[in-house]
Amino acid sequence: MKKKVAIGLFISAFILFSMNGEFRGATGDTVDFGWFSLVPPVVSIILAFISKDVIISLFFGIFAGGFILHLADGSIFYAIVQSFLSIVDYTLNSLADPWNAGIILQVLTIGGLIALMTKMGGAKAIANALSKKAKGPISAQIITWILGILLFFDDYANSLIVGPVMRPVTDEKKVSREKLSFIVDATAAPIAGIALISTWVGYEVGLIKDGYEAIGQEVNAYSIFVETIPYRFYNILMLLFVLATAIFLREFGPMLTAERRARKYDQTNEAEINPNASNEIDEMEPAEGIHLSIWNAIVPISTLIGVAIVGFYVNGYQAILTGEDTALINSLKESPFSFTSIQEAFGASDASIVLFQAALLASIVAMTMGVWQKIFTWGKAVETWINGMKSLIITGAILLLAWSLSEIITDLGTAQFLVSLLSDSMPAFLLPSVIFILGSIISFATGTSYGTMGILMPLTIPLAAALSPDPEFIVMSAGAVLTGAIFGDHCSPISDTTILSSMGAGVNHMEHVKTQIPYAMLVGSIAVLFGFIPVGLGMPIGIVLPFSMIITVLAVYFFGKPIEEKK
Repeated sequence: MKKKVAIGLFISAFILFSMNGEFRGATGDTVDFGWFSLVPPVVSIILAFISKDVIISLFFGIFAGGFILHLADGSIFYAIVQSFLSIVDYTLNSLADPWNAGIILQVLTIGGLIALMTKMGGAKAIANALSKKAKGPISAQIITWILGILLFFDDYANSLIVGPVMRPVTDEKKVSREKLSFIVDATAAPIAGIALISTWVGYEVGLIKDGYEAIGQEVNAYSIFVETIPYRFYNILMLLFVLATAIFLREFGPMLTAERRARKYDQTNEAEINPNASNEIDEMEPAEGIHLSIWNAIVPISTLIGVAIVGFYVNGYQAILTGEDTALINSLKESPFSFTSIQEAFGASDASIVLFQAALLASIVAMTMGVWQKIFTWGKAVETWINGMKSLIITGAILLLAWSLSEIITDLGTAQFLVSLLSDSMPAFLLPSVIFILGSIISFATGTSYGTMGILMPLTIPLAAALSPDPEFIVMSAGAVLTGAIFGDHCSPISDTTILSSMGAGVNHMEHVKTQIPYAMLVGSIAVLFGFIPVGLGMPIGIVLPFSMIITVLAVYFFGKPIEEKK
């Protein structure tokens, strides 16, 4: 009830505030909305804190933007009506964009592919093969980490597969459920966010593309995405942090207590498992009575990766040949398979189309394998594929709303206003750190990194371009958005991957959150102090990244204490 009252009061205050707004006329028919251009992202952020629901937050952010746009043209009642119509218009425009449509299809298709591989037992077979190699606590944790890395293509699949499969192994080797859930969570979004092919890449590439268009630059967004990877300090350092804690067998904070307890007692209390876990995990279980084979995962995934690589080259090659760069066309024809030609072709490719094509062909391969092995019929295969898509419907909704918010922010001139407001008042070197911290706060409040990226990316790229003419500065600022969103999501108790990780590992959810937050905070602090601030000051990433990795390993060794207490 208090939440509803707070939302009602906030919306009422927003309407009253907007009614008193005066917009300055500019040249022609354009309007300078000034501070009111900040209304959509501010409404989305504040509602995210109040409602903890990114769908609601993005929806009302778009509504607020439409309200401001139309308030300049008529009465408040006209503005309210047009605001609702604007939500429909902006959403339809977002869906009608071929790039956006390709991204949604790609994400849904990969969701269907994951369901097929799971039903065929391929994912579980790989996990079982790895689990047999565990000889003690160190190897059990490292194998869990490796399995999480191998399931790079989707964070949900990681959370729902790794935990249940490795739980008996880590229980046997006296590794706490809290540590298992941490490893699962730390290799879910962090690896999916930087993987070259995943359910994340299309969305991240799309946001980068829109951000550069806002400053009038036509770039290959996929190439920029690849360039941001070294600047994803939190993702990279968290993956390293997990490995270091496993190798050194050193922990600190609540995790140390949990690990020492696990070494002494059998604390596998199944009553603590999330009551919703059984249904989710059952859906991820292979078909009954089938022979588990690792090839049921290796072949579809290899198809996905192989077709994508070939597709990037072919798609980019065709795009260059139909372009106007004569010198590049001649170079490509003369040496089609030289390193430069391959690099240019990959750079000119359309990731949304290629990844959708690759995922679709990989899905057909998986269906064919399943039918040939009599695991399911063609009808059941299609049904499984569609059910896999259903798990990512919410992702599609977030994508459409985030794109719509980005478009309305562009129409209001929010980025230009922020640029004029902050370009002379903020030291340029601080921007990546500030963006990282702001992204972590928003994603912590909403429990989702997708919505956070959608709110911040359209603002960050224009602001970075205004603060510094260095193209690398824009890249590192975009990387700060993408990794900061994951940091906050990793800490958030309402994050879907946080919930799925604790559920899959069979541990009390808040125990998982309590033991994980100190680790995330430490890695996040290292990312700012030894990552974003130095690169913001101009230090080369080739020095900053290795140094921050060394600091992370030393932090584990010196902050952590041995699991086995000295007698």
